Amino acid sequence: MAGFIVGVTGGIGSGKTLVTDAFAARGVFIADADQAARHIVEPGQPALAQIVAHFGEGITDSSGRLDRPKLREIVFNDVNARRQLESFTHRPIMETLAHQLQSATSAYAMLVLSAGLGNSPLIHRMLVVDADESVRVHRVMTRDGSSESLVRQIMASQPSSEERRNIADDVIENNGNTTTVLNEVDRLHHVYLELADQ
Repeated sequence: MAGFIVGVTGGIGSGKTLVTDAFAARGVFIADADQAARHIVEPGQPALAQIVAHFGEGITDSSGRLDRPKLREIVFNDVNARRQLESFTHRPIMETLAHQLQSATSAYAMLVLSAGLGNSPLIHRMLVVDADESVRVHRVMTRDGSSESLVRQIMASQPSSEERRNIADDVIENNGNTTTVLNEVDRLHHVYLELADQ
């Protein structure tokens, strides 16, 4: 397991993937909560059975897979439903991530958190990826085909940029200038290598 772990967080549409892909290209092991979340609701997984038992058979499609857009509509319109979903998924997601990090051989690793503020005891340093609200809304609408009202509803359910920045050791602004982002990744990569070596 890597001895130094950098947590990465950022609101929906902030562009965490661009940043983490750039770190991965530099040989950094990435454990991603969103990918873990998709894995633990695959057919046959206990979390999917719990979700179906609670939300009903209609929450899966004809092939038995979770209908993610339908579930998203439900949980972002009902805070109790969202908490219930988190009670089914939080532990298996964290167990999956911890298992992945055990296999990391890079000098340091990154733990990408989906939307929270990242209070995992595994994390030594926190990197926040941020972007202007209008940029984030446009990105998500273009990427997912979601309506502006749904995107803003999702954003409102997540910690604010200010809350994220308050827990950040480092911030990468990702408003569309890829060269600037990659230069900052290079700079931080060297910082993290030095910290991991201490």
